[in-house]
Amino acid sequence: MPLAPDLNGRIALVTGGSRGIGAAVACRLAEAGADVAVNYRERTADAEAVVAAIAQTGRRAVAVAADVSRGEAVAAMMRRVTDSLGAPDILVNNAGIALIRGIDDLTEADFDQTIAVNLKSAFLCTQAVLPHMRAQRWGRIVNISSGAARGAGGVGLHYNASKAGLEGLTRGYAARLVKDGITVNAVAPSLIETDMVKAGLAPTPARIPLGRFGTAEEVAQVVLMLVGNAYMTGQTVALSGGIAFN
Repeated sequence: MPLAPDLNGRIALVTGGSRGIGAAVACRLAEAGADVAVNYRERTADAEAVVAAIAQTGRRAVAVAADVSRGEAVAAMMRRVTDSLGAPDILVNNAGIALIRGIDDLTEADFDQTIAVNLKSAFLCTQAVLPHMRAQRWGRIVNISSGAARGAGGVGLHYNASKAGLEGLTRGYAARLVKDGITVNAVAPSLIETDMVKAGLAPTPARIPLGRFGTAEEVAQVVLMLVGNAYMTGQTVALSGGIAFN
């Protein structure tokens, strides 16, 4: 069995795909043979750079701007993706925000925005791709969670709640879609080497037993594994460098 799935003929949609984990996932999916829609909200140049990198692999790609926390924007994005590439067979719900707040600084607006972007967006995008996946009786959905779903984390309780909700959403969809040939899983990274992590959340990897931050590429490897595995569903795969064990 090959280590990477053969995704030739498949269409993938990656939300929040303009940089970091999303960009790494989009490129790995393309390397495995998929045509990829790269969703972004504001970083047009970054998204176009990911599309250009995918084009180097010989696969088709399109950058699609949309605020995936809004239903009408998701519907418009799906029309654009379907017209440009075809209906998605693979969905990676990666879009998210991490507003670092203490309990006394957290506002209702912060809480609502975090739930909308980190959790509601996954619901909206999943609902949008299900008709096609069900019709063909094949689909792969991977949600990007966080170790904060089960631990204290450093962002704030609003972030904890959004990621714990995302893992509940993962299990709920998995249980209801397993008979349709659709798998739904999550990946929960902790302390991946991003600008946000190094700038304030964890300036050094001192608390990681492995002795370094994780990489976006390592997260993408797990996403590819989940896309290629037809038997695993409803699971959360943690990447923490030894910080925590399931």
